[in-house]
Amino acid sequence: MKIVVIGGTGLIGSQVIELLTANGHEAVPAAPSTGVDTLTGEGLDQVLKGAEVVVDVSNSPSFEADAALDFFTRSARNLFAAEKEAGVRHHVGLSIVGVDQVPDYGYYLAKVAQEDAVRASGVPYSLVRATQFFEFVGPVMDMSTQGTEVRLPSLRLRPIASAEVAAAVAEAAQGEPTNGIRNIAGPEIHGLDRLGELTLAARPDGRTVVTDETASLFAGMPDVLTGDGAVDVAAVRYEDWLKQH
Repeated sequence: MKIVVIGGTGLIGSQVIELLTANGHEAVPAAPSTGVDTLTGEGLDQVLKGAEVVVDVSNSPSFEADAALDFFTRSARNLFAAEKEAGVRHHVGLSIVGVDQVPDYGYYLAKVAQEDAVRASGVPYSLVRATQFFEFVGPVMDMSTQGTEVRLPSLRLRPIASAEVAAAVAEAAQGEPTNGIRNIAGPEIHGLDRLGELTLAARPDGRTVVTDETASLFAGMPDVLTGDGAVDVAAVRYEDWLKQH
């Protein structure tokens, strides 16, 4: 199949491209750097010609509420108009476990609006919701560093390797539309502060973790980001991933 991956040059998208190509598909990365801009619609008609499946793993360049909402809703309008014109038969989207249970966080509300657009599009779809990526822990720590202290809340997360997220997305793209949601999560639940401690134990750099419930992007979030008994559990543990990377 020809499968177009929106956001195909990013962390998840590049791995999805690699997996699909290895399985014999024509996997085409679509991003501003390849001449495709979902915000303006530029390049969409051309890249979607002959495509059976579209995978959207693009992300807003800003976590600010209004900017994220504009990105996801405007991109969805342009993308689904082009998909219908091209006769795309399956749309695969990537979202976040618990995203619809965080009403006070603007970025999550923007992702919910994106999911709603997928459901309302009329294009058969599959949604994959994942927990936070292992690769996200380091940048969150950097943003939360004050001097030699990394200030993090104890919010429980169940992080997952991006490679396992990419595998789930690629699997969905090669299957039939479910018109539903698959939730995937890592094998272990840790507080964000504990993830910071594990990171510095593996990669000591002179910083220490201080538990601060008012700090970081996740300050004040409800305890809903680990999923429930319905999540599909991935295999790779964070500590093992740290050793490999």
